[in-house]
Amino acid sequence: MILKGVTLPNGEVTDVEIESGCISSIKRTTSSGLDCDGLVLLPGFVDLHAHLRQPGFEESETVLSASQSAAAGGYTTVFAMANTEPTQDSPATVQYVSCLGEQVGLVRVRPIGAITKGLQGKELAPLAAMAASSAQVKVFSDDGNCLVNVDLMREALLEVKKFGGVIAQHAQDHQQTVGAQMNDGKLSIELGLTGWPRAAEEQIIARDVELAIETDSRLHVCHVTTAGGVEVIRWAKAKGAKVTAEVTPHHLLLNEELVRSYDPVYKVNPPLRTEEDTFALRRGLLEGTIDVLATDHAPHSKERKECEWQSAAFGMVGFEIAASVLFKVLILEGEGDWNDFARIMSIKPSEIGGLTKIGNPVEGSVADLVLFDPTTSRVISKQTHSLSTNNPWAGLELPGRVVHTMFQGRLTVKDGELVG
Repeated sequence: MILKGVTLPNGEVTDVEIESGCISSIKRTTSSGLDCDGLVLLPGFVDLHAHLRQPGFEESETVLSASQSAAAGGYTTVFAMANTEPTQDSPATVQYVSCLGEQVGLVRVRPIGAITKGLQGKELAPLAAMAASSAQVKVFSDDGNCLVNVDLMREALLEVKKFGGVIAQHAQDHQQTVGAQMNDGKLSIELGLTGWPRAAEEQIIARDVELAIETDSRLHVCHVTTAGGVEVIRWAKAKGAKVTAEVTPHHLLLNEELVRSYDPVYKVNPPLRTEEDTFALRRGLLEGTIDVLATDHAPHSKERKECEWQSAAFGMVGFEIAASVLFKVLILEGEGDWNDFARIMSIKPSEIGGLTKIGNPVEGSVADLVLFDPTTSRVISKQTHSLSTNNPWAGLELPGRVVHTMFQGRLTVKDGELVG
């Protein structure tokens, strides 16, 4: 297959030839092929933080529906969080999830292993065994169950250091967030909702980067939401810490004012913060203090989400809007370019996740590719390819769209529609 007239991130217009699932050449040819005039060629997007819900919560999502949603959003690799039932805390469970992804075949599903058995924070799961399994787990997280035990966190960092893994921490001091429903501040008082202090996030980040420095091991900070958190990570990187960080689309563009509606579609963990925080996150992303965009795609059934605020589950879907949100805040409204876009969506998350020969479209690399149209816009519908409809983007007009997605040299999305 030949992709004709693609625009590379550096602005060059050329053709890309695909053979046996890999890029064989990047140069102008006289051969015919798929017309990609005006479309920006990007490496397939890599999501370091998503919830596919299977096994255990198939009423909210399955690996099939999540893969369809991810492919529609331009993703070719998705890292699946460990909070399934049973928990992804053994070679058997991570291999099962990996096999589910292979059976669907729309995206590369890489399981995230639990740090502790059952996500209980009491005893380390068999990290090395999961890494040595066929699932080749490199990223470990207890997700919403922040590992608060200092000694166990240190032990986990030392353990993954042995095989080049990374600990991905959800930074939340649960003692400070008992009953918390939204960002702590004047608005939470006005609305009568228990506040979620910034300190609950920032203090865990500060502690963990100190541990990363002490152990000389790799730490990845999940979904940073505060300006203070950005400052801590900036300091850590200046000290040479092996620390990376992510931000979500919703924390880049949405803020706490939306909670005035009491619509639980805006209830998320960690919560939407202030407009000032969103701008600090954008700056951190552009300068590289924050490394990647991760969706934290968190589907929920209607029963768990479409209810009164206090009872509703935390979480939002995000696969199919992430690229448009980043295009808006990074390029249209920011000072970034398509090289920054590729770094944030593909190259850096591939590096963090231990992926090889993907994440950067060069000759010889796997043909995981996205063709993105920056000239159009679309109004987001409530129903996406996900089984769930907890979609805070519904009704919003967002710029750009994914036109084609290619996974291992095969089109999974063509002209905006799923193939097959």
